[in-house]
Amino acid sequence: MRRRKFLKLTGLSTGAVLTGGSGFLISLSGCKKEHHLGLMTKPVLVNEGKFSNLLTFNAQAGVNQTLTAQATTANIMGALIPVLGYQPNSLLGPTFRVKNGNAVNVLLQNNLQEHTNIHWHGLKIPALMDGHPDQLANAGGTFRYQFTVNQRAGLSWYHPHPHENTGKQVFKGLAGLFIINDAEEAALNLPSGQFEIPLMIQDKRISDSGITYNPSMEEVMSGYMGESILVNGVSSPFTEVETRFYRLRILNASNARIYNLAFSNNSDMIILGNDGGLLKNPVTVKDILIGPGERLDILINFSGLVIGTELFLFSKEFTNGGAAQGKQTFKIMKFKVTTTVTDMFSVPANLSSINTIPASTALRTRLFDISNAMEHHGYAMNDGMTMRHRINGKLFDGNRLDESVTANTNEIWVFDNSKGDEPHPMHLHGVFFQVLERNGGRGSKIASENGWKDTVLLMPGETVRVLVPFENNTGKFVFHCHNLEHEDDGMMLQYQLN
Repeated sequence: MRRRKFLKLTGLSTGAVLTGGSGFLISLSGCKKEHHLGLMTKPVLVNEGKFSNLLTFNAQAGVNQTLTAQATTANIMGALIPVLGYQPNSLLGPTFRVKNGNAVNVLLQNNLQEHTNIHWHGLKIPALMDGHPDQLANAGGTFRYQFTVNQRAGLSWYHPHPHENTGKQVFKGLAGLFIINDAEEAALNLPSGQFEIPLMIQDKRISDSGITYNPSMEEVMSGYMGESILVNGVSSPFTEVETRFYRLRILNASNARIYNLAFSNNSDMIILGNDGGLLKNPVTVKDILIGPGERLDILINFSGLVIGTELFLFSKEFTNGGAAQGKQTFKIMKFKVTTTVTDMFSVPANLSSINTIPASTALRTRLFDISNAMEHHGYAMNDGMTMRHRINGKLFDGNRLDESVTANTNEIWVFDNSKGDEPHPMHLHGVFFQVLERNGGRGSKIASENGWKDTVLLMPGETVRVLVPFENNTGKFVFHCHNLEHEDDGMMLQYQLN
């Protein structure tokens, strides 16, 4: 962005000094102390397509796999454009479907011109396999991931995690699904095969020259969002359905965009699971928020609809999402009823056994200030501070350990966005947690926050307490905002589990 335009948008005079990188320096003695990071941002509105593109599904991957991070091309909106992918001629990567107990062996071949790696988001695996930002494959190099899956059924995913390049690499196409199955889930006889539909939702900026990624300073503040919604790499898709229950496995794989999911005919959505797998009991909602990195496992019933009926999964407007989020209702994909059948499936009353961990078992409480409001940190706007996304006033430093945690203990972590004006989806590597409570903003947990989570969304004005059982998976991990521009800007810290 040109300096003069930026100053005009922010209302600053030419006495302000801009820095390089994604931060900027405020040096005006007259600047108000209550200035927040998100005030200059605005929404990126979605352009709906014709919903005439057939929804497709990525290839299935086995437990032994080579993933090649590469520049390639993909057919998006009827044109071949440059993208990044883990397989040739395709956006995204193959979908892993494994069983609890399987040994996984993945070779990452890096054919990019920069370093990359793979973070297995939602997998509890050894620290050296997790995809920490300092575990990288150099350009032209390789990295072998070997681990045994030792956790309950659920929908996870994988994506790059090189600090300061995560947002770009994910936005341009590097991501994929990782589905775990187990005996408990199988016993429920949930819709499967063609009746279980994985949906990876992303927004992109698309031009003839490819997927555009060039965030301005304002877009680093708000997160980088696109005008085109893709599902499984397909723009404005449709799929044909029968008059029966379907299981939708939903991932918000967008860099920053939050979705308020609902159906155009006001159908019930029955939530079966979230980040960490099945809930204890199903929960019925009409709409549900899902932030970047979060997953939803839902049932939708198309019974009783006549052939030819068309309905849409869409995102509704929502409030308190900051200046850039929730300002528009838009369609995501179309479902077209084409076949009438008799469906004998009934929704189980009980899904899984989940033990609630008492807060009283926590040995320690840690507070993490994520508001990024300058006066909240006690920073005067004329003291030479660089406005960046921070946790407890700190930017990510790979040479610094921020928290030391004892294995096999429970802790309460408190994420405080009470004075913030931007949403922050907070993600912990290496663990799942239980959401205890939310104060301010929405004021309570939402339906998808029961059971086990690895990412929790905080809206402006909210504080969330989570109970984290740290087991014996020792090593160094990170935790961060899963708005990928915020993460790349430094909103990430490290913890060591000893």
